[in-house]
Amino acid sequence: MPTRRGKSMRYAIPATLIALLVPLGACGSDDEGSDKPDNAKPTKKKPAPETPRPGDQKVTLSWKGQKRVYSVHAPPGYTTGKQLPLIIAMHPYPGTGDSAARITDLSKKADKENFLVAYPDGLNQGFNALVCCGTQDDVGFLRTMTKRLVGTWKADPERIYATGISNGGDMAYKLAVELPDTFAAIAPVSGGYIGPDTAQESYVPKTPVSLVTFIGGLDPHYAEFDEGIKAWQKRLSCKAPPPQKLKNNITKTSAKCRDGSTTVTYRLPDMAHQWPGGAGAMADPEAGISATDLMWEFFKTHPKKTP
Repeated sequence: MPTRRGKSMRYAIPATLIALLVPLGACGSDDEGSDKPDNAKPTKKKPAPETPRPGDQKVTLSWKGQKRVYSVHAPPGYTTGKQLPLIIAMHPYPGTGDSAARITDLSKKADKENFLVAYPDGLNQGFNALVCCGTQDDVGFLRTMTKRLVGTWKADPERIYATGISNGGDMAYKLAVELPDTFAAIAPVSGGYIGPDTAQESYVPKTPVSLVTFIGGLDPHYAEFDEGIKAWQKRLSCKAPPPQKLKNNITKTSAKCRDGSTTVTYRLPDMAHQWPGGAGAMADPEAGISATDLMWEFFKTHPKKTP
């Protein structure tokens, strides 16, 4: 079993898959062309101005002296005249926002259901989540990014959600606890409420944040994830009826919590460390359910709740 601290093997995607998750950048230089004088100073390319519009757009911001990047996808017909829900989707380690877009297929869902999606890039391809990866203030970065999306892209502050897989799923839990006033609900996939911080019973959201999560029985970390969700339910005094049995031996447990939030857990006995449905190297198209479809149905009915 890999260690739970530091950059554990849990997040080390095999090298053969990294090429599928991380797109190749174009080769080149700011000094292309041979007609510049020898003493000419190199010019830095300024990022294109941020212009809210339909489609995909890369956005760069400076956060604590570092360049941080995220991609925004807006559906067809998008204008700033109407507030739309926003989903923050976070990649595994190692990965990028582009890999999160491929795994989750959330952009296609956004086009159909009319919401915004943002795909942040972690520094060094990881987020400083509960057990991995790095020391940067990603909570602060994601708070700043979300405020910018509300202010510039006119995302609805009452309907902001977070999801992610693996390292990104762990980060969704961290955001729920540390930014409960920002997020209405989260949807961790193959991620867990685990690590040193979660050993403290007080490490729970102080205002209601609903939760839907998906964990696979063949995931090496299933036991940790399962214990984590049980601890979450116990600390928030969530009461659940017996699990509902679905196809492919999948079970769904729905619990109502004392603070007014809802916790839903899908346990997939034949799935590994993957995303149910979706596309790409970490997806399980044979899972029998679609995490993307189910989380959106959950998010639609769970705007921000006042305790």
